[in-house]
Amino acid sequence: MSSEVVIITGMSGAGRSTVAHAMEDLGWYVVDNLPPAMLPGLCDMATTTAPQIAVVIDVRGREFFGNLSSALSELAERGIARRVLFVDASDEVLVRRFESTRRPHPLQGGERIVDGIAKERERLREVRSVADLVVDSSALNVHQLEQKISSLFHDASEVDLRVNVLSFGYKYGIPIDADLVMDCRFIANPHWVPELRPLTGLDQPVRDRVLGTENVQEFLTGYQSLFETMAKGFFHEGRKYLTLAIGCTGGKHRSVAIAEELAQRLNSSHNLGEKVVTATAIHRDLGREL
Repeated sequence: MSSEVVIITGMSGAGRSTVAHAMEDLGWYVVDNLPPAMLPGLCDMATTTAPQIAVVIDVRGREFFGNLSSALSELAERGIARRVLFVDASDEVLVRRFESTRRPHPLQGGERIVDGIAKERERLREVRSVADLVVDSSALNVHQLEQKISSLFHDASEVDLRVNVLSFGYKYGIPIDADLVMDCRFIANPHWVPELRPLTGLDQPVRDRVLGTENVQEFLTGYQSLFETMAKGFFHEGRKYLTLAIGCTGGKHRSVAIAEELAQRLNSSHNLGEKVVTATAIHRDLGREL
């Protein structure tokens, strides 16, 4: 029986192929466009030759795609560990990508690209709701998406829970791949301090200012305690990946400093027994300000 099976699915144009190539580079055995009904059989065949399997399943399978739920249930009944990775992007970004390649959306037919995207979102609504990991590629180029997948799946078998602490700016929208969202706009904004404005949360003066603000240390301690309590449930449910989103106005100062500090705290947590947690700070909107 395989140690782990990852089902790669998601929106057309969001980067499924890039994800598949990245996992192949990490040593996973990757199968593209497999009918879901063949998934259990593939796992049986690959018991000894490919302990880690990644399978791309999407709407290109047409009527076969509807069998995905039953195939996932069969894997669970057989005791085969499986994860669902859903690759997503905003409608605006997907339209722009299809227009740039001059390719039609697979569900577009004689309608507009946005109509095909809407049909696909509805068809994928159920599988997205049960996905173990949602990756938003809206603000990522091909190389950045590959790097993100590499950080998530490199030596994944040695880690019980991999956490992305994602800083963002509310004015650019809440990340669609966030599992938990925390607002740090209660902290005084370094933007209004002339000597700190051109700096970022990665610079020590900004970091000192943010972390030294009244109640911030209590906030971090409380959030870490909340995470540790929830993590025990995530371990029990078999969750492997988690995205904690930390937001401020522009994603330049406060959220960046808080995300860096929180990632360090989670990496050094001592209240999770023998479980291994790795946390990485990622800054979605850093450098995006005008």
